[in-house]
Amino acid sequence: IKGILAGEKRSIARAITLIENNGETAQKIISAIYPYTGKAYIIGITGPAGSGKSTLIEKIVKELRRTGKTVGIVAVDPTSPFTGGAFLGDRIRMQNLSLDEGVFIRSMASRNSLGGLAKATKNTVRILDASGKDYIIVETVGAGQLEVDIVKVAHTVIVVLAPGFGDEIQAIKAGLMEIGDIFVINKADRENADRAVIDLLSALELNTHKTWKPPVIKTVALTGEGVNELLKAIEEHKKYLQTRAFDEKRRKKVEAELLEAINQRITDTLIAELKKEGKLEELIRKIMNREVDPYSIAEEILKEKISKK
Repeated sequence: IKGILAGEKRSIARAITLIENNGETAQKIISAIYPYTGKAYIIGITGPAGSGKSTLIEKIVKELRRTGKTVGIVAVDPTSPFTGGAFLGDRIRMQNLSLDEGVFIRSMASRNSLGGLAKATKNTVRILDASGKDYIIVETVGAGQLEVDIVKVAHTVIVVLAPGFGDEIQAIKAGLMEIGDIFVINKADRENADRAVIDLLSALELNTHKTWKPPVIKTVALTGEGVNELLKAIEEHKKYLQTRAFDEKRRKKVEAELLEAINQRITDTLIAELKKEGKLEELIRKIMNREVDPYSIAEEILKEKISKK
């Protein structure tokens, strides 16, 4: 804990490993550092695979470091449904940043969690927050509709798209229009970039209930073009939250997290009890034999446990 609060990379890395493995010490670490969190500004970056998110992040981080800000990066990579492993490509792309003492990078496997985020991501963000990082960037798996989970973690959500791949149409269909605070058309040196911007702006016009009007920014991540404009937009959104909606957004995040924690704790407790009592295998057998459906069993278990209380 002392190492985390002092910003020591080794302590941070060890703590994140314990969080990922979800051991007994994981919750103790989070409980100990929780009072020291809430200072970092968290940026979520999402969008389809191949839109250039990692390259864009590299340029953003370099610019933030130039202004003296410290940065934590959590890159969530997809987990193979066959082996359970992940190709942690983002760490390879950002190798040159890892030598910077003011930057901490961690690639994580999504471990088949929904929302494009690993279950341990939120707690990893807390560790980086407690370690004193000014900004924390969370890059998510490009998983379409499941991407919306990033809202529960980030203050500002950036949706990165690329022209010529139908990304803007995918974004509209997948519900990314609802969660994006800033939209980026990356690889804007390609043809159809202006068309993609127009399509996005047209779609955003339909979203009339938002008081914040998400800007659409063109970037070329390879050259760094448009990155300063993107950073200005992030700062503008940050100011907007601080003056208007920050407390309400924070309250909603805390509420969602509390409900999720209760839900997870109840689920874990019930499953552990079923395994201990030797009932889980019997219930699985009944479902496989079509004697009863999973939902009826779930309702029966819940009624039984509640009546015991």
